[in-house]
Amino acid sequence: MSYRPSVYNAAPLLHFNQREHSVEMLVIHSMAHEAVEGIARLDELGLSAHYVIDFDGAVWQCVSEEDRAWHAGVSLWQGLDDINSRSIGIEVCHNSLGQSKFGRRQIKALTGLCHEIIERWDIERHMVVGHSDIAPTRKPDPGKAFPWEELAAEGIGIWYGKQFSEETDVIKMLSDIGYDTKDVGAAAYAFCRHFLPTKVKTMPVRRLLDNPYPKNCDELLSSPDFIRALQNIYAQYIETIYQLKRSYFIRNF
Repeated sequence: MSYRPSVYNAAPLLHFNQREHSVEMLVIHSMAHEAVEGIARLDELGLSAHYVIDFDGAVWQCVSEEDRAWHAGVSLWQGLDDINSRSIGIEVCHNSLGQSKFGRRQIKALTGLCHEIIERWDIERHMVVGHSDIAPTRKPDPGKAFPWEELAAEGIGIWYGKQFSEETDVIKMLSDIGYDTKDVGAAAYAFCRHFLPTKVKTMPVRRLLDNPYPKNCDELLSSPDFIRALQNIYAQYIETIYQLKRSYFIRNF
């Protein structure tokens, strides 16, 4: 099941191994390099991704989708570990690690690539995430300016809806959505990067990498607009999972 997008450059990386699980997730990253330099840097670090999307929208394939690329690191989503075995990883080039707008050609290329991956592997919307979602204490990418709303409008990922949950337990909501809440402040800040970017500070890339989240998030955790946003997104996740279970029941019973 080899895949080659219409704009294709081969840049094989040898840092991969065999999957232990079937693919059920799509993880989006950003890197502060152009593609050739970034791929070389991944190679130096013993890392990889399945795809890299350059500033001009060109798509580079580094690892076959059938193989387990080394892009997620220590991570967790909805209680699942070994995210590398469960996911396809895409790096999008961006000088500030996604703290300002992405290029239109990049997002067009990314949208098309995501559609094909999602269709090929039957990935559900709530399983399309950013690196910061699955590793909130370690990673800030794809960044506060990543256009999650635009992608969700194309069926890629979850965004706000009309429903609001009456749940008030912040840890429960974050955990049920998928976040690792061992550090609830980090999880809340990662949620804001994805869904409430006005709450996220812009900073130099080096400092951002060293400090992906503020050490004191007490004010954020009690913020009414954060709670309201969380209740909305939580409702969308719960409804999505309910519909999936309902569809499964109808098909099988």
